[in-house]
Amino acid sequence: MKPVLLMDFGSTYTKVTAVDVDSETLLGTASSYTTVQTDIGEGLQNALNILEQKTGKLDFSERYACSSAAGGLRMITSGLVPELTAEAAKQASLGAGAKVIRVYSYELTKKDVAEIVSSHPDMLLLVGGTDGGNSECILANARKLSQVEPICPVVIAGNRNCADECEELLENWETHVCENVMPKFNELNIEPAQHEIRQIFLNRIIHAKGLSKAAELISGILMPTPAAMMAAMQLLAEGTKTESGIGELVAVDLGGATTDVYSIADGMPTQSNTIVKGLMEPYAKRTVEGDIGMRYSIWGIVDAAGIDRVSQLSGIAPERAKEMIQFLSENTETLPKDQEWENLDFALASLAVETAVARHAGTIEQVYTPMGLAYSQIGKDLTPVRRVVVTGGAIIHTKRTGEIASHSLQSPNQPGSLRPADAKFLVDRKYILAAMGLLGQYYPDTALRIMKKELAEATE
Repeated sequence: MKPVLLMDFGSTYTKVTAVDVDSETLLGTASSYTTVQTDIGEGLQNALNILEQKTGKLDFSERYACSSAAGGLRMITSGLVPELTAEAAKQASLGAGAKVIRVYSYELTKKDVAEIVSSHPDMLLLVGGTDGGNSECILANARKLSQVEPICPVVIAGNRNCADECEELLENWETHVCENVMPKFNELNIEPAQHEIRQIFLNRIIHAKGLSKAAELISGILMPTPAAMMAAMQLLAEGTKTESGIGELVAVDLGGATTDVYSIADGMPTQSNTIVKGLMEPYAKRTVEGDIGMRYSIWGIVDAAGIDRVSQLSGIAPERAKEMIQFLSENTETLPKDQEWENLDFALASLAVETAVARHAGTIEQVYTPMGLAYSQIGKDLTPVRRVVVTGGAIIHTKRTGEIASHSLQSPNQPGSLRPADAKFLVDRKYILAAMGLLGQYYPDTALRIMKKELAEATE
């Protein structure tokens, strides 16, 4: 037996997972409240004590961790055109596992700079212009930032022809220069920036978050938790050199405050005579719906879907549903206590999944050209995807997982949405996905085989 410990320091819970890499089995999981305000090691030790009650005493040969504690990796991005370089910067940040708190386009104003300073971000991603293209914007922004006291590391990933000058302007800041996120018009190159962001997180941010207090229990904090989730999804979809993956997929992580959606798919048009508009989509894409969550952002679900849809799915009169939703928004720790509350959670979870996946997926519409009828596609076409992976408390602690997950699929209500047309649903009932993303950095075959065994198929 070779036990390995995998830890996830969340904003609310610290989750621990034990695996035996020799037998490729899951030994156990446990969780405890994250004690980031005092010593994060306390919450970890509490979780380890619970785990030991399940597995017995284990002598872990390796320990790895990810974290979204203390707000996770909070980033601000600044680009040129909203639909192009600013969007490329946002995609690079989200794909690296960051929480993007602000996105700026064009030249920063004094008010913008003041907002950046007052937001206290963990990192700033400064981009703008294709290589050899516009340089005025990124240089102007670097100049304005240079006039305030440094507050965080800056990753410069814009026009390569002026990157050195930006670095010189920001000589008082901690700067990291990497390849342009959009070297050519409409061409994404986000991997170098993502790598740099993760390295800064590993080398610097964990100390600012107090995570170094648990250093004696950890072999290494490798990445933000969403980046671990992304790594797990890519591993599950693509497989390894010796173990096949399950193919293109969509994943939904439904939380109390936000809903994360991942897609591992090329997203190219499946409809003939289709014109693709907008920025090229990344093959591995993550979006975060900060207004869609089961408790802290519960009214965001209602605002997006409407109280009538909530009433229809739950079987609860609109006024009664509003009353219950208000209670949940004020008592975020509340769990369903009877059938009526279970029905409400079912409706809210279904609509959260529907809204988040619809925003993540692309859209298509008919257009008329001199050559006749054609189609215009914006975003990824996910209709061919045949696997949807779901996780999150409201999804895994219910018998209606399949019904909730089915709201990730195409529906007559939104005929232009390019969500999966038909898919099987896999549920992560033991919260192992982030842990498998960590394990996959060292034991990819083992992590993949454990996911294949542990992800249960959910039926309606």
